[in-house]
Amino acid sequence: MVPIGGLSDRTGVKVETIRYYEQVGLLPPPERSEGNQRRYGRRHVERLAFIKHARDLGFPVEGIRTLLRLSDNPAMACDEAHAIAVSHLDEVRDKIAKLRSLETELARIAVTCSGGVKACDCAIIEALADHGQCGHGH
Repeated sequence: MVPIGGLSDRTGVKVETIRYYEQVGLLPPPERSEGNQRRYGRRHVERLAFIKHARDLGFPVEGIRTLLRLSDNPAMACDEAHAIAVSHLDEVRDKIAKLRSLETELARIAVTCSGGVKACDCAIIEALADHGQCGHGH
């Protein structure tokens, strides 16, 4: 059994975040010492590692809640897990496409000005002021 600081050290999750995960029900309440200090066991370490990995992959809290429920019930079909992963993948791909479009547009306007002119003559400032000059729908 470790205190919250030890759990934080073992998992790389900040103490405040651990408390948040407890508060929203992703992490079960720990045992308490006689001094009312939180005490975490191996099961907390494993569950928090699962949550951290899912968060690192960008899964939303509600998706993680469902994935944890499935993990806690290994006999259940994994259809929901598959649907959550596919939906998240679609969102990530959409974000990547938008970022690529953004990159293209920023590269386009960045080359329109090499600096050294007054702001009133800057092509970048002009492009930002007039969305009609954009070459992409971002």
